[in-house]
Amino acid sequence: MKQKLQFAMVAMLMISSSLYAKVSKDSIWTTDGNIGVKFTQVSLTNWAAGGNNAVAFDVQGAYQANLKKGKHIWNSRIELAYGLNKNKGEGTQKSNDKIYINTNYGYELAKHLYFSTLLNFQSQFSPGYDYAVNKDVSISEFMAPGYFIVGPGISWIPNKYFNATLSPISWRGTFVLNDRLSDEGAYGVTPGDKVLSEWGANLKVEGKYEFLKNMTIYSRADFYSDYTRKPQNIDVNWEVQLNMSINKWFSTTLTTNLVYDDDVKILQKDGTKKTCVQFKEVLGVGVQFNF
Repeated sequence: MKQKLQFAMVAMLMISSSLYAKVSKDSIWTTDGNIGVKFTQVSLTNWAAGGNNAVAFDVQGAYQANLKKGKHIWNSRIELAYGLNKNKGEGTQKSNDKIYINTNYGYELAKHLYFSTLLNFQSQFSPGYDYAVNKDVSISEFMAPGYFIVGPGISWIPNKYFNATLSPISWRGTFVLNDRLSDEGAYGVTPGDKVLSEWGANLKVEGKYEFLKNMTIYSRADFYSDYTRKPQNIDVNWEVQLNMSINKWFSTTLTTNLVYDDDVKILQKDGTKKTCVQFKEVLGVGVQFNF
């Protein structure tokens, strides 16, 4: 029941963004977005190569709204995703979970150059587990961690395909609101604390381009350096989204996400924890509505 409620919450958020797209028809706005459901099923009977019956679904949605009026710009983007899979003989497992919200206001200083203010939030909807270690004890959940980044800076927007924002003095808060994870010092917080505050520099680079008809690539890379704690250890979050529309309703999407965060320790097979490069890939074919 809990998972059904979580799925309903994801769907409601995505639908609300779709409705907002329909009312944002002012000429100073440029908007686009999509929502899609990818579903897979594997059914095996007397299959010599082996394997298990499995079902999986993944719901993804993205919406972007950009305003330009005189010397003012305001660019915002929201991405939501949630996925589950179930193999025969195993319980339902989460395969994808993302909340991403970013907004950036800018005032033009010179051609293509803006004084800007960045606000970014990232978290997830439901608890996550390391199923190879313990499927009953979560290693993450909503706002554990939750990331906020805010800071003034300079944005360079040379064209509609590319933009970059440098915030030389920005605050990043890592929230761990789960008591157990907080007591364990997860995600870099001091054991018992709920928030890790960092002051440093943040660089965000984004690009979106339709390189073939109905084939669009979107890439976003974030780099963060904490001035007060090992500034040479730069945190990286790089995501690439490839969208290939088959027709009005069907599409194929490929999403990759590479993360390196010096404060996140991954449990190893020998029981130790260490910082590692994290990588995720999600490939899906299904129904998608573009608006």
